[in-house]
Amino acid sequence: MAGPTGHPGYSATLPREPGSAATARRLVHVALAAWRLEELSDVAALIVSEPVTNSVKHARSHSIRITVTRPEAVRVRIGVADKSKSFPVPREPSAEDEGGRGLALVEALAEDWGTDPLSWGKRVWAELHVKGHE
Repeated sequence: MAGPTGHPGYSATLPREPGSAATARRLVHVALAAWRLEELSDVAALIVSEPVTNSVKHARSHSIRITVTRPEAVRVRIGVADKSKSFPVPREPSAEDEGGRGLALVEALAEDWGTDPLSWGKRVWAELHVKGHE
């Protein structure tokens, strides 16, 4: 049985550097373990890595903000905010491209995803649902 929902959440402000992707994955694992939703951990870790990596590559701020919230007992939302106002754009990479598949991966794994404009930047988010409760 799921615990209370409300607005529990975990968040961290991380430096805009490559190592922050691993820290964001750990934060996601901690949140999901606390909520006993470990079944979502592997997919959630893959999902959070993409917007963190994009922020590290493209944002020009010193930090990024990671949030993991549980708006409902069976729904988890992962967000990555930075100070860039440029929204990520999914693209179709060619077979020779070394990158460019991240957003397609997020789109394939998440129940839903999107980008919210903020007065100072943007938040890229993705939602996961506990299987069997969509």
